[in-house]
Amino acid sequence: MLRRNAKIELLKRVPLFAGCSRKELGEIALVADEIDVRAGKVLTREGDSGREFFVLVDGAADVRRKGRKVRTLEPGDFFGEIALVSKQPRTATVSITAPATLLVVTDRAFRGLMERMPSMQVKVLTALEDRLAADAG
Repeated sequence: MLRRNAKIELLKRVPLFAGCSRKELGEIALVADEIDVRAGKVLTREGDSGREFFVLVDGAADVRRKGRKVRTLEPGDFFGEIALVSKQPRTATVSITAPATLLVVTDRAFRGLMERMPSMQVKVLTALEDRLAADAG
């Protein structure tokens, strides 16, 4: 089980939370659940709606778009943040390739956090705009 500080260290590497203070990251860490997943498990499917955001703590995962492998995720990598915030369909299918531990933040927990800590809203939206602009450009 990861301690709060270890969760904060993982979360601060996520661009979506780059502008957040240590206190805000601590609040995110409180709502981030730790799960263990077996190899072969599909966590997201391209085109599906997104209801959670993931940070890979250990293990590995493959990212596929239109059936083609585009990337291998390693510990510290993250996925699902755009669909979670923008309510757009998932842009890729992510499958676990080696037994993994992940941090998961659900949309309900994330939205509750945004309501409780309005200071985070602007930071997260700014980071999301930057990410979407980079993907579009």
